[in-house]
Amino acid sequence: MQHAEYFKTFLNDEVNLNQSRIGKLESRVDAVYNALVADTEIGTMITSKFPQGSWPHKLIIKPTTNGDFDADFLLAMSHQENWRPTAYIDAVYNALHRHSTYSKQDHGRKCRCVWLKYAPEEGIGCHLDIVPFITLPSGRRVIVNRDEDKWEPALGSTDPQGFTNWVRRRDELTNKQFRKVVRLMKYLKRERGSFNGVKSVVLTTLLGLQVTELNAITPGRYSNTPTALVNIVEDLDRFLQAQGDTRPFLANPSDDGTDFHERWTDETYRNFRDRIHTIAADMRSAYDQTDPSKSAIAWQKLFGEKFDPPVGKQASTSANPYAAAVPALGIASSRSGRAG
Repeated sequence: MQHAEYFKTFLNDEVNLNQSRIGKLESRVDAVYNALVADTEIGTMITSKFPQGSWPHKLIIKPTTNGDFDADFLLAMSHQENWRPTAYIDAVYNALHRHSTYSKQDHGRKCRCVWLKYAPEEGIGCHLDIVPFITLPSGRRVIVNRDEDKWEPALGSTDPQGFTNWVRRRDELTNKQFRKVVRLMKYLKRERGSFNGVKSVVLTTLLGLQVTELNAITPGRYSNTPTALVNIVEDLDRFLQAQGDTRPFLANPSDDGTDFHERWTDETYRNFRDRIHTIAADMRSAYDQTDPSKSAIAWQKLFGEKFDPPVGKQASTSANPYAAAVPALGIASSRSGRAG
């Protein structure tokens, strides 16, 4: 069974990051940006900011207790003659280190960004990744690879909006279901530990590549969340099974000259391929099961004990199968399902 109405509840209650936290995230980004603009050493170099990653893509999920969520933003900075690429990350880090507030918060440097961590609230933490973004004299727009002291991409130009537009188009093609599917798969990854090591951008890209203009014209293919989920994951399974043992080359869908090849390994890919093969089969089994209780248990083996739909006399083809549902039965959970 689809349990389509319950999927809406599950997303809202267990998967999606609540709006109040998103609002606080946005205010924190604004505050950090304003502090950097006010910095006496680098303030005049800063020209604007661009949100990046799961935040503008609307793909952030609620973290576990004692976990955290993050947001990326590009910090546009003017090119400085004679500065090495690493100097921009160091300059942003030093600006935070000088600040009366942010110097007291955990902060540091990674390959492409400066990170700033906030104290947990109600058991959930948050950190920001600040990515220097420079327009070179040639007109190319680049970010920094601090580990190798070089610009990225090596050729081409970074497009801050390109990936966001690509995700938005996938959502349009799927009747506004694509973002929900990605969030559900990120949740499944976290809850089941099924394919650790596969970064969110790789997972999002692989799922999005299965959504084509041709697939979108098939009637009912993306009619609701569980239908879109099963079809997209089955398409991904077929794609991965055809790849062999070597990870596929994944160009950045923004067409900016970057790729995600180094974001995972062949070993990580093979584990992911095998897990998706099992997950696709388990999803199809749960979706096609006509008994409401057995179907609910099958879905729960995928998503964990918090996936707890009410079951009763429900027509699987009903537009609202929970209109006359009995109260939730509190199905016993099992973490021994094949999708783990």
